Amino acid sequence: MSDRPSGVVPSDRVLIVEDEAAQRVGLEQLVKSWGFEVSTASQGEEALQQAATIRPTIVVSDLVMPRMGGLELLKALKQQDAEITVVLLTAQGTVESAVEAIKLGAYDYVSKPIDPQRLRILLDQIVERHGTLREVRVLRKQLREHGSFGKMIGQSRTMQKVYEVIEQAAPTNASVLVSGESGTGKELVAQTVHLVSPRANQPFVPVNCAAIPDTLLESELFGHEKGAFTGAIARRQGSFELAHRGTLFLDEISEMTPATQAKLLRVLQERTFRTVGGQREQTVDIRVIAATNIQPLEAVRQSKLREDLYYRLNVFAIELPPLRDRKDDLPILIEAFVADANRRNSRTIGGVSEAAMRLLERHSWPGNVRELRNVLERATIVAQGRLIEPADLPPLAAASTSEKHGSGLAPGTTVDQAERQLIDVTLTHTGGNKTRAAELLGISLKTLHNKLNRMRQPKAEE
Repeated sequence: MSDRPSGVVPSDRVLIVEDEAAQRVGLEQLVKSWGFEVSTASQGEEALQQAATIRPTIVVSDLVMPRMGGLELLKALKQQDAEITVVLLTAQGTVESAVEAIKLGAYDYVSKPIDPQRLRILLDQIVERHGTLREVRVLRKQLREHGSFGKMIGQSRTMQKVYEVIEQAAPTNASVLVSGESGTGKELVAQTVHLVSPRANQPFVPVNCAAIPDTLLESELFGHEKGAFTGAIARRQGSFELAHRGTLFLDEISEMTPATQAKLLRVLQERTFRTVGGQREQTVDIRVIAATNIQPLEAVRQSKLREDLYYRLNVFAIELPPLRDRKDDLPILIEAFVADANRRNSRTIGGVSEAAMRLLERHSWPGNVRELRNVLERATIVAQGRLIEPADLPPLAAASTSEKHGSGLAPGTTVDQAERQLIDVTLTHTGGNKTRAAELLGISLKTLHNKLNRMRQPKAEE
C-alpha cells in the first residue's frame, strides 16, 4: 500500500535535482515511498527543461552544483512559474546562502546529511499549502462568475477587502479577530477561513461565549475531570481538546469574564491547557478565530476585552460592514437567499417585484444579513404569485423605529427609560422573540437577558 501523505494527489510531482548520483537515487526512492510522483535531474539546466515539460509542484534541489547552482535555478524557476515551491539542500557551510535563497523565494532548506523526518514534514506542509492555494483559486473564479466567496456573498468593495484578508490569513496558523454587528456573518467568515486553510479536513468547533453561563464556560472550553465539581459525574472533553489540529471559533469573546480571558491568553501563548480539576498539562494544536459585535478597541477601553488578549488575537483583523453600508450587494444577496429558500421549502419563487425591492432597499436592516435571510425565507413561503410582493413581506418597522417612536420621548426621559422603551418596541416587533430582538438591537442574547432582568427588579425606595 502507498504511504501517501494526507492531501497528496497524483499531480503533486516532485523534481529532485542532485549532481551526486547515489544521493539522487536515494532521495528518489525515499520520496516515492511517501506516495509522490518523482522525477530527477542531475544538473540545473536539465531541471529547468524538465520543469517546463512536467510542471512539478515541488523542486528539491542541491544548492551547490556545477554550472547552474541552486540559487540560479531558483531564480529561473520562479520566472518560469511563480507558484512552484523550491526546497534547497545545503551542505555544512552553505546555510548562509540558503537563508539568502529564502529571501529570493525558496520555501525552506534542509541541511545535509538529510533528516528524512524533517524533509517529509516540509513536503507535507507544502502539499497542504498548495491545497489551500488551489481552493483559493477556485473561490476567486467563483467570485468572478457568481459574486460569492465560498458561502459568503457580495461583490461590493467593502466585501472585496474582506475576501482579501481571508486570502492572506487562510494559509497561515495566525489568529484572526472578526468584528461586526450582530447578523453580519462573523461565523461565516470563520468557517470560510477554516475551509480554505490547511486545517480544512480537521474539526471546526464554534463556541458562543454569550450563550454559556460564566460558571460553565471554563468547563466548556477546557473540559473537566470526573468529580471536579458537583454534577461532574464523568470526564468531559472541552472545546480546545475537540478542536485539536483544527479551528476553534470563539464568538462574542468580549462576553467572557476577565478571569477566563486570562486563562485563554495563557493557552494561546503556551499552547497547553489543564482541564478543570485536572493535574496534567495537555498540548494542543489549534487555530483560534475570535469574534465580537463591539469594535475591538472600544471593547478594550470598556474593559470588556483584555488588552494583551486583543493583541494576541488581532494578528489578522477582519471588520464586517453592516448591510446598510453595502446595499449594492442587496440584489445578489436576495437572489441567493430566495434560491436557497426555494430549495429548502420546495418552492419556485422567481424573485422579488420592483415594488418589493424598493421596500427592501429603503429598510435600514438593523439585523443585517441574518435579518434579510429571515425576511426572504418567510416571504418565499407565503408568496402566492411568481414574485414576492410587498404584501408578502413582514412589517419592516425596525427601519423607522427612531422616526415612529423616538419622537415620542418626552423631554426629561432618562436613558434607562429610553432603553426600556426601545427594548419593548423591539420585542413587540419580533412577537416576543428575544433572540431576534437581540439581533435587531445589536446586542448579544445574554446582554438582553441581563437588561430584562434588571428592568424587572423593583427599584429601591429613595
